[in-house]
Amino acid sequence: MPDKIISREGLLHIAKLARINLLPAEEEKLLHDLQDILNHFEELNELDTSKVVPVNGGTYLKNIFREDSYPLGSRQGAGKNQFPKEQGGFLKVPPVFKKSEDKA
Repeated sequence: MPDKIISREGLLHIAKLARINLLPAEEEKLLHDLQDILNHFEELNELDTSKVVPVNGGTYLKNIFREDSYPLGSRQGAGKNQFPKEQGGFLKVPPVFKKSEDKA
C-alpha cells in the first residue's frame, strides 16, 4: 500500500471545517475510506493523458436561439373580463399578507 496521503490530523481538520463530530470508530473507518479514494486518484495520475484533448464543458453542443413569438389565435388575456377587479391593466386580488400593525 502506498504512503498515507491523509493523516488522522488532516482528517480531524477536515471534520472540524465541515463541523462534523466523529466518534473514534467513525474516524478509523473514514480515514480508511478516504485513503482508498485518494489512492485511486494516485493511480489515475499514472495514466498517460498527453494525447487526450481537454474538454471544458462536457459537450460540443451549442445553444440555438429563436425569437420569441406568440402563436396566431393565442388565448392570451382570455377570461380577463370575468375577473372581478382590475387596476391599471392588472388583475386586482385581495391582500394575502397583512401589515404588522393590523395584527390583533
